[in-house]
Amino acid sequence: MSEYLPETIGDVNAKTEHDLREPAMYKVLLHNDDYTTMEFVVQVLMVVFHKSIEDATRIMLNVHKQGIGVCGLFTYEIAETKVDTVVRMARDNGHPLKCTMEKA
Repeated sequence: MSEYLPETIGDVNAKTEHDLREPAMYKVLLHNDDYTTMEFVVQVLMVVFHKSIEDATRIMLNVHKQGIGVCGLFTYEIAETKVDTVVRMARDNGHPLKCTMEKA
C-alpha cells in the first residue's frame, strides 16, 4: 500500500511515497548435538518460546530425529534475542546447544 504525503522541503512542496510492508520473518532453529539432554531442550522450548509440554516435546523429538527443529517465526530483532537467550541459557547450564536463525 502506498500513500503520497506532502512534505515541505525549503519552499518546495514535494510528495513522498511511503511503502508499508510487513517485516521479514525469521525461523529460529535448534540443532541436534550428542550432549544436550532432551529434557533441557524441552525446558528451553517451554521457557524461551512459551511452548506447551506437548509442543516442546514434539519439537525436541524433531530436533533429535531430523537434526534440526523450528522453534517459531519472528521478526529479526525478536529472533535475534531468542537465539541469544537460548545460547546463554545453554552455556550457563553447561550445554553446547546450537541455536540459529534464518530468513523464512
